[in-house]
Amino acid sequence: MNVLIVGCGRVGAETAQILSAAGHNVTVLDKSEAAFQRLGADFNGATLVGNGIDMETLRAAGVDKADAAAVVTNGDNTNIVAAQVIQKIFKVPKVLTRIYDPGRAHIYKQLGLAVVSGTTLFATLLHDRIVEGKQCSL
Repeated sequence: MNVLIVGCGRVGAETAQILSAAGHNVTVLDKSEAAFQRLGADFNGATLVGNGIDMETLRAAGVDKADAAAVVTNGDNTNIVAAQVIQKIFKVPKVLTRIYDPGRAHIYKQLGLAVVSGTTLFATLLHDRIVEGKQCSL
């Protein structure tokens, strides 16, 4: 599978490492070249410095061949715009979008975007551990 990841923070880098180790073709796009240091020496994918909302940069990153994309920058506004461009203009079949503010999730969903909120996921995990005594492993 060809996967484009926009954003190489902790989440983007970890996702890229996992997908790359599983044999997928991964390209990571970030506005800071220094961010790629998070990928480590074993990462065998591609990296590109640029803005995830710029159409030419997305083309250079291989968005035209992508089967999936994860938009995981540190800004909700950037994520929503990049995800819409990738999904609506480039027709990438699977696009997941990270959001920090779970209160905005309904807006993203109305736009037809699949969203993941770390805040909501972690709060649910804590609930399950506290209230229901469920164990989890990370």
